[in-house]
Amino acid sequence: MAMRSSLRSMAVIPPLDSPEETLRDRLARIVPGIPRRLPPGRVAVLRLYGPIMGAGRTADWIELARHLRESPRVPAVVIDIDSPGGSATASDDLFLSLQRLGAAKPVVASIRGTGASGAYLAAVAPQRIVANPTSIVGSIGVIAAGPRVPRLLDRIGVSVSEHTAGTLKGMNMPWRNETEVEAAKEQELVDALYTAFVGRVATARKLSEDRIRELATGEVWLGTRALELGLVDEIGDIERAIEVAAELAGVPPKSAPVRLRRPFLGRLVDRFATRMASSLVDEIVMRVADRYRT
Repeated sequence: MAMRSSLRSMAVIPPLDSPEETLRDRLARIVPGIPRRLPPGRVAVLRLYGPIMGAGRTADWIELARHLRESPRVPAVVIDIDSPGGSATASDDLFLSLQRLGAAKPVVASIRGTGASGAYLAAVAPQRIVANPTSIVGSIGVIAAGPRVPRLLDRIGVSVSEHTAGTLKGMNMPWRNETEVEAAKEQELVDALYTAFVGRVATARKLSEDRIRELATGEVWLGTRALELGLVDEIGDIERAIEVAAELAGVPPKSAPVRLRRPFLGRLVDRFATRMASSLVDEIVMRVADRYRT
């Protein structure tokens, strides 16, 4: 009886250390070998790779940014960026999410390879930007593009019947050429998105809008030149970005990558899908799914 009583007392799970502590955390304190998904006190690294689109991966990034903002275990965050940009609206949505994250705790952007267009917009949301010396930075601008195929349809004998209610409801339809009124409206939308992009960059980088407009030609620069232009704060790799974030938070420069848990089927597809196929799908979706791109 004494032995059984002793074993029962050894198996008692200790009480919570804090309201945020989970059952998994409690077990990790008493059972060796149970890993924690994100060790407390470490700089979280959020990887922003590939095109920015209106759903899927971008929605995951935004959801993950919210989790990191609300987690008391995360003292600081590094946004690890290698992206050519993408959807203008999705990029702005991501910017707002990262800006909210940066208001809650130290956040540093690390431009690893490409931080262009909408990805550069995401990079200016954190407090600091660290760029690799040969990274590609910039491409501040907006483009709207789409095919017009009326002559092709004529050649193959295809006609399209169109019925609309609303003067501009048929804008951007590929089976006919656009009217002057539609072209003017299209340019108005592009100009409005461009103005919003320039304003966000100017505010974040503490530069005048006139100065940003001088740089907002759609061109890109290497990281070293971007530093001279005031588009980034310093030259360095991801390790340097982690050091900066840790200094801002007053914690040791240790990091842990984070990602949302995905269903088993999604993980299985990711494991066996080739990089080439993934890149091809990303490019098709980016070009077709959203007309306005930064």
